[in-house]
Amino acid sequence: MSGQAQPTIERTSHRPRLVSVLPPLPWEGPAPGGVVALRYGRRDYAVRRLLAAADALALVVALLLAAAVPGTRVAGALPWALLGVLPWLFLFKSYGLYDRDIRRMSHTWIDDLPGLAHGVVMGSAAMWALLWITGTNTVDPSGIAIFAGALLLATVLCRAVARRLAMAVLGPERALLVGDAAGMERIARKMRDHPEYGVEPVGLVAADGEPSELPRIGSLEDLDLRAALRLHRVERVVVSHRELHGDLLLALMHDCKELSVKVSLVPNLVDAMGPSVQVDDVEGVTLLAVNPPVLSRTSRIAKRGMDVVGSAVLLVLLAPLLLAIALAVRLTSRGPALFRQTRVGRGGGPFALLKFRTMVADAEKRRKDLLADSSDPHWLKLDHDPRITAVGRVLRRTSLDELPQLWNVLRGEMSLVGPRPLIDAEDRQVSGHARSRIDLTPGLTGLWQVLGRTRIPFDEMMRLDYLYVTNWSLWTDVRLLIRTLPAVVSRRGVN
Repeated sequence: MSGQAQPTIERTSHRPRLVSVLPPLPWEGPAPGGVVALRYGRRDYAVRRLLAAADALALVVALLLAAAVPGTRVAGALPWALLGVLPWLFLFKSYGLYDRDIRRMSHTWIDDLPGLAHGVVMGSAAMWALLWITGTNTVDPSGIAIFAGALLLATVLCRAVARRLAMAVLGPERALLVGDAAGMERIARKMRDHPEYGVEPVGLVAADGEPSELPRIGSLEDLDLRAALRLHRVERVVVSHRELHGDLLLALMHDCKELSVKVSLVPNLVDAMGPSVQVDDVEGVTLLAVNPPVLSRTSRIAKRGMDVVGSAVLLVLLAPLLLAIALAVRLTSRGPALFRQTRVGRGGGPFALLKFRTMVADAEKRRKDLLADSSDPHWLKLDHDPRITAVGRVLRRTSLDELPQLWNVLRGEMSLVGPRPLIDAEDRQVSGHARSRIDLTPGLTGLWQVLGRTRIPFDEMMRLDYLYVTNWSLWTDVRLLIRTLPAVVSRRGVN
């Protein structure tokens, strides 16, 4: 690399040591004796303390809010409660709320919710008991409830601000990708499509001869990993088992450990795995436990119950909006307000999907003529579809055209969350293990909707649907529902 100082290698009796001639990063510590001390852990140190400071601020804010409410009598116990800030932080630490950001790339405030909610309930109960034991408990029970609710909300907001601050100050985490070029390019695209992950792919290490659009840092056959990590200031290495295994993988992990560089492993069965995979062991042999292949009866009842309650409540609340949209569609273009299209449902059976009409009345007749201009051969995907009306363009940008599908959900033809409902021509292109997508009822939203919609290719959508079906949980549905609103507001992947 011209114009950039190169690291040098210093030989000892055991192994080479990298000697740095580059200026240190802001979070790097000193390098005693000229040997690199890659203190990338300083970033993790800063993130953990930012989150702890955010939690402490949230605790103070919640206490002050509860004390300000008349009748709660929290003000009298406020000095004692403020002394409990440090124990609260230790409680959150015991729930792993300061470590998951370090281990995971995609960790968000939504992932904090289960641990936070449980920790807030347990901590509030403990605080109430402690005040009672010490004889200082003059707090009304409503005050504890108000404090707990305010604390949960304040913690979520303060943590979101802390993560944004960390990103603004420290910048994205620099990742080196090691493995097969095609698979690593897909991971790099996901990183770039989702800047909220805070990860920047800086280059690829792959076998000689594999073409790649990513900058080549070196080859698997001849790699000076330590020099590469230091030269490109890598903070995380993403490794594929397919190309690097056995002693090579162990050596890479050893070098990364010595340099405090984090490692993320891409398993061989990446398409079948997901966030529900649990680490198991048999006498020290590591096993990965995946979900059973079918949903239990109670799981299906719970999922259906959430669909019925959610769709019924939303239909009632949104009735005036639905009526206004229907009138706007009818008054601005010829044709009915609702568009019905046959889609493939659970088990492969057809059903009539409802949407507000966003195109001209003869849109389906013109579909075949437009397929030649589609950017994806599997389905019709146009940057500017001439069939869309003026009102339809607004409805699509805001995703309001999807609201009538709440009636499909109430009828049981769709679910609030699930695989994308395909038309018959698209469904016929799905084969093999991907057919398991029809084991669950298609959804109003899902992984495809949240992660990018039309920006995601058809084959990638099939993988996402398979991932959803094989890793389903009720919490997964809740997370996806929560993430749908930001995805809609950002208009990511809107066609």
